[in-house]
Order: sequence, then C-alpha cells, then structure tokens
Amino acid sequence: MPLPILRLGRRLEQRLWGGQQLAHWLNLTDAPPRLAETWEIYNDNIILNGPLEGHTLRQAVMRYGAQLVGQASFARYGAEFPLLAKFIDAAQPLSVQVHPDDTYAHTHEAHTGFHGKTEAWYIIDCQPDSDIIHDFVQPIDRQQYAEAINDGTLDGLLRHVRVVPGDTVFVPAGTVHAINAGIMLFEIQQTSDLTYRVYDYHRRDANGNLRDLHIAQALDVSYLGQPRAARTTPIDRGHGVRELVRSEFFVMEHIQQSQPSTWARPGDSFQILTLLNGELMMSTDSESHQLTRGDSLIIPADMPTYQSTPANDATWLRCWVPS
Repeated sequence: MPLPILRLGRRLEQRLWGGQQLAHWLNLTDAPPRLAETWEIYNDNIILNGPLEGHTLRQAVMRYGAQLVGQASFARYGAEFPLLAKFIDAAQPLSVQVHPDDTYAHTHEAHTGFHGKTEAWYIIDCQPDSDIIHDFVQPIDRQQYAEAINDGTLDGLLRHVRVVPGDTVFVPAGTVHAINAGIMLFEIQQTSDLTYRVYDYHRRDANGNLRDLHIAQALDVSYLGQPRAARTTPIDRGHGVRELVRSEFFVMEHIQQSQPSTWARPGDSFQILTLLNGELMMSTDSESHQLTRGDSLIIPADMPTYQSTPANDATWLRCWVPS
C-alpha cells in the first residue's frame, strides 16, 4: 500500500534582512518581526498527518527509505531527504555569498553533515527595478577576486541582473550571488546550509559584532569563469505545465490549472507540491488535502497517481529529483 501524502509544519527563520511581506503573504499571525525565511520542506520539520504524525521527515526517510524518496535518491543520499524548499523575503539585501559543491562540502565540511548547495529561485514578487547578483561581469582570476574583496571594490566586478515576478534563476554551487532588497521568492535547493559570506555591508549581529565572513572558503569554491545565464528559459510541456529548471539535483515545474487533473509520478522520486495562488484539493482514493496559498505537500515516490482539483484557477510548483 502506498505511503500517504505528507504535510509538514513549517520552520520560521528570523534574520536581520527579513521583513513583513512573507508573513502577510502566508497569513501568519505569530511570525517574528523580521521573518526572512520559512522552511516548508526540510529534514527536521514535523509531519502533521497520518500514521507518521509527530515524527520528523528525516525519521520517516529512515523508516521507509526508497519507498518515500525513490531508489535513485536513496542510493545517492541514504536515509536523508535530499531537498529543502523554502520561501524568502529580502526586505534588505542578503550578503554576497557562495555555496560549495558536494566534493568540497564532503571533504572540508564533513562534520556538518551537509552536502553542497545548488539552488533555484522562482520570483514571486518584487519591487520595480529589483535585481539580483549572479556571477561576475566577466571572467576574473583568483588574485583579482581577492584584491577586490580586500580593497572594497568587489561590487564593480559583480553582475547585477534585473528580475520580475515569474522569473526563474538557477544558481549552481560555486556561483557568487545575492538576493537584493525588495524580492520575495520560492527556493528549491539541495539539503544544505553551507554559506560562505564574501561581503555583508558591514552589518552587525544582535550583539553588535560584525557578522562573520568566510573569505578563504569563498576563494576556494567560487566560479570565476565565463558568466553563465542567470534566468532560465521555461520549456512548455503542455497541459499548463512549464519546466522551469532541470539539474542533476532537482527539476522544478510551474503548473497553471483551471480544471481537475490526474498526475502520474514523473520518475523514481518523491514530489514536492507548493501552491502559489488560488486554492487546490490534492487527493487520492483514500485521502484529500486542501491547500491555500503557500502550502506544500510531499507525494511519496511509491504513489503512482494523484488528483488535483482547483477552485477556479490555481498556480503551483512541482519539484523532484531526476533519476
């Protein structure tokens, strides 16, 4: 018998660059004043329904393995849920930062238990003329990079890319990047929280101390070659489905739906479903779940089909791990 659909409690993350927009968008009444991120799907989030209620997602993967995550994911990551899905509200710019790849993370950060971090962003809302930082304007060498960090001229080397709602940005591990002020987005990423800050606007933490930078690590892992495309080009898959990004770590699709539909699993993987607009009922022969804006579900890998029924129009994202 297939595992049930999983609903998780979300994790709220307050950071000094957070704001109020995300709390309002999610209709949260108990959010901290600088809500920066909500971790919707994460290893240590608590399952809210079914026979696994009260257990963490990590515990569920340890118990059910490939039945939950799929054979390919289980073979690669073991008893761990390999993706983290979150919302981000950047009321102020995030630090200029970079994430390591798996090889560096497993070699130099093994004590953390984290993998590398490749990620992708779907822009939900932003202020006019909002931009992100993604790669450098042109190829540079390590010495130029180090000197620019040291003498405060780094911003002149960084590429600023304008974004609008509906854009998707792909950020492979090693890409120097930043989400700038006025942007709210959905992020899908490898399960990792390894971040190396390169520049942080001389901001101080709650104790008045300058936040740590990680220059040596950043110099080791940053990609300095020919700038790569930031925004992706969606591929129309038909029936309201557009593939936004495909990498070795995840696929993300955008689905616009106005009629009931039946969905088959796209491969040997779980699926993360996240509703962006409207209302949607997700159901199987034995259960149903009503989703409102910002809600997420996990469809286990052993569930062959499920149905979605929108109330008028609904927009949602679907993410999974390719085989």
